[in-house]
Amino acid sequence: MIILSHKIQIKNPTVKQQIYFRQACGTSRFAYNWGLDQWKKQYDNGLKPTHFQIKKAFNAIKPVEFPWVFNVTKCAAEQAFSNLGSAFKRFFNGEGKYPKFKKKGQHDSFYLSNDQFKISENRVKIPKLGWVSLTESLRFCGDAIKILSATVSRIADKWFISISVQMETTPAKVSKSQADTVGVDLGVKNLATLSNGSTIEGSKPLKKLSRKLARIQRHLAKCTKGSKRYNQQKIKLARLHYRIRCIRQDSLHKLTHHLCQDFKIICIEDLNVKGMMKNHKLAKAISDMGFYEFKRQLEYKSSLFGNWISSVDRWFPSSKTCSNCGNKKEELKLSERVYHCDKCGFKIDRDLNAAINIEREGIRLLA
Repeated sequence: MIILSHKIQIKNPTVKQQIYFRQACGTSRFAYNWGLDQWKKQYDNGLKPTHFQIKKAFNAIKPVEFPWVFNVTKCAAEQAFSNLGSAFKRFFNGEGKYPKFKKKGQHDSFYLSNDQFKISENRVKIPKLGWVSLTESLRFCGDAIKILSATVSRIADKWFISISVQMETTPAKVSKSQADTVGVDLGVKNLATLSNGSTIEGSKPLKKLSRKLARIQRHLAKCTKGSKRYNQQKIKLARLHYRIRCIRQDSLHKLTHHLCQDFKIICIEDLNVKGMMKNHKLAKAISDMGFYEFKRQLEYKSSLFGNWISSVDRWFPSSKTCSNCGNKKEELKLSERVYHCDKCGFKIDRDLNAAINIEREGIRLLA
């Protein structure tokens, strides 16, 4: 079974629809924060709380104390307690930090179970609201498709619905001229250099739009907080950040799709992106490329296309090793863009040399 999601923008939501979305997001946020507060109080009193107990207590008092939760779908409040339980489970397993209270305007969203909404072409029916138009229809269709859930969220001043579906077969199509292996070296100058000699330039949206971003931020800093002009500039800033994100993700999607469609085995480095970001000279350029997002997309797309991902250790000297004779240099400066072997005199582009070594090491690890 394969589970995928299709995120679709809601087309020109009316004032009534936007009010409903904000109320549903507020209900979900309030239920989560209320549950977290109750969890802390019970834990301080020596009890062992569970999200089922807190959810039951909330349902008992909501008709009297919180009657406004009935204005929106019941899933908005109910799923918040399940999310709280999952957050504490990750915390106790050492996979995440202690849950924090949610803030208004940050990651606003609410959940819908599959029995609470209907989809008809480019429309979706939401409880206590009615039909809402979408910019496109659901990408996945057929008798073997099962709709699991949906999440309505807001980015900048736009609203989206992400629909999760379960499928029995993969929708991906493999290229007929699919090659065997490829090594991928990620970099700051070029997004990726492949072992077959091709290079993929990064879109670098943050670098290209940094002047516009700084201008809007300066304007925002001069506005009075809470004023009408302040809110307008805040929306402008959020729109620009969303545009930067879309440009970056588009280039990464094209690259990962090309790799998964045209190669059977993909060899990559297990980069420590969090540690690389601590270098203040390269942090902005690394984040602009989106190394972590590249790896995330490659992992889930490889399961669709049936690829093998060979992850090479981050300490493997891919750049310092000669791809011709195997000689290893003791030191190699970042400014040296052409690799010159002191033993055999072989000259090659630094990134291409690293990609070839990554491919060989990845094949060795698989063997």
